[in-house]
Amino acid sequence: MTELAAVLARATPLLIAGLAVALAFRAGIWNIGAEGQLLAGAVVAAWIGTRWGVESRLVALAVIPVAAAVAGALWAAVPALLRARFGVIEVITTIMLNFVAEHLVGYLVHGPLQEAARTYPQSDPIAAAARLAPIVSGTRLTLAFPAAVLLAVLLWVFLTRTTPGFALRAGGASPLAARVSGRIRVTRVTAYAFLASGAIAALAGAAEVSGVTFALYERLSPGYGYTAIAVALLARLHPLWIVASALFFGALEAGAAALQRSAGVPSVTVYAVEAAIIIALVVMDRTARRAVAA
Repeated sequence: MTELAAVLARATPLLIAGLAVALAFRAGIWNIGAEGQLLAGAVVAAWIGTRWGVESRLVALAVIPVAAAVAGALWAAVPALLRARFGVIEVITTIMLNFVAEHLVGYLVHGPLQEAARTYPQSDPIAAAARLAPIVSGTRLTLAFPAAVLLAVLLWVFLTRTTPGFALRAGGASPLAARVSGRIRVTRVTAYAFLASGAIAALAGAAEVSGVTFALYERLSPGYGYTAIAVALLARLHPLWIVASALFFGALEAGAAALQRSAGVPSVTVYAVEAAIIIALVVMDRTARRAVAA
């Protein structure tokens, strides 16, 4: 049970960030900035948990996710605005903002949010009321995982059963056709999708701080936002399949840590495996497209 809980806990941020990436990609937005948006949510969660004097768990559960989502949306608003107004390619801006977010976290844990003793580059532990209680005692598995699964279901319903979801998919598949034939305001739809993607990614950072680390520190994320791209691609951007994909990658990363402890195999080996999976997916997709074209 402990091993399963470890896998589910590791899969949680990958699942949430993977949904964020899938939503953006479905809308034709190459949002590579889930890592930075995740960190924006983590900063807000740590700020509220350490500076607001939260005493009610219900208040924390209501305020932290909302505040983190707003922070993620605002972080995504910069590349969204640059894309909509000036035609700047979002691949560049979102990647650059990832580095800005990393350095912002570094500044905060060495400055305004550094722990009271000023000894370590991290924040004070967040208030007990701001922490997510574990589902399984002695593990880091919290309600964030079932909430993430519910989010996947809701996103699937939105994309496949609602008019705005259809407009998003149509605009992403063919902006010109959606604008001319469907009379869809593609620019507005993609902007909203961009903001929603950032908001969802930020929830992954809030879940990490509230349920796993209980503090903000440098290198909080080992690259969840980047791995989320592989998670989304492996699931072919299908929200429900992203659940299985996140579990797969979560098992890989949890197993890599255990393998390093028991057999001395470097845990970074898992990144080589993830890269091989992505390359295989690209090759298979290209082969399938050529077969259809022929």
